[in-house]
Amino acid sequence: MAGHVPPELALLVARASDLLARLDAWLPPPPPVIDWRATLACRWRTYMGHGRLMPVRQLNCPPWQALARIDAQKAALERNIRQFLKGLPANNVLLAGSRGCGKSSLIKALLPRFARQRLRLVEVEREDLMHLPEIGEHLAGQPWRFLLFTDDLSFEPGDAAYKPLKAALDGSVAGLPENVLIAATSNRRHLMAEFMAENTAARHDGQGELRPAESTEEKVSLSDRFGLTLSFWPFGQDDYLAIVDGWVEALGGKRDTSMRAEALQWAIQRGGRSGRVAQQFARDWVGRQGLRRKH
Repeated sequence: MAGHVPPELALLVARASDLLARLDAWLPPPPPVIDWRATLACRWRTYMGHGRLMPVRQLNCPPWQALARIDAQKAALERNIRQFLKGLPANNVLLAGSRGCGKSSLIKALLPRFARQRLRLVEVEREDLMHLPEIGEHLAGQPWRFLLFTDDLSFEPGDAAYKPLKAALDGSVAGLPENVLIAATSNRRHLMAEFMAENTAARHDGQGELRPAESTEEKVSLSDRFGLTLSFWPFGQDDYLAIVDGWVEALGGKRDTSMRAEALQWAIQRGGRSGRVAQQFARDWVGRQGLRRKH
């Protein structure tokens, strides 16, 4: 009879439909279309080996004026970004040094400061650096200027994830699009772990000069590919208290005679003075003031 479907075929079609439905549940949804006019920042996310840009809905960007006692670093970074935004030559940036001293905060603070000048931020995890060429393809030709931000960057022995970054900085014939700049933070000046054994692997060149081992040279060459390196150091007491003042003011709080003594005690309890510790104290201080006003 015309139109009759054999039971075996019907069963096969039903099983195939069920299998496709199960596969659909495992597949990622189609990537969103990014409206960069309304989106200031994205994260690069990977799923089953495929990457996509995902908009950041809730930004965490500190106020520029709250970042105190790193004026030289702020001035150098801002100048470089202004060059980049105007289409002038600019350098990829490495912010290296002591933890909690404002490295990542300084990068994030650029976004609201220069968003109207078409600056946009794309956060890339260290594990996703292998996707740098793909990310560049997504951003090339856009009328925006993109800062690729990688936080807390470091590499362990045998870790090959640094190679795409090394190529993207200036080692590849393709390179990054002209509207893309890399900004990375690290607690290590040379980004890769250094060991005493590497010093013993150094060799003499026959002219009396000491040549570092190849592994050491490779580590130095990676950090040297960043054209602008900004260094950060631990804060002294006066610097720490000035940062506390800046954060309290930025959060809308008020200072009194007991605040500085409490701020120093807060730093002792947390084992050191840093911009992060200063911000945490300021949040606690201003929050307590707010509670007293509500009572």
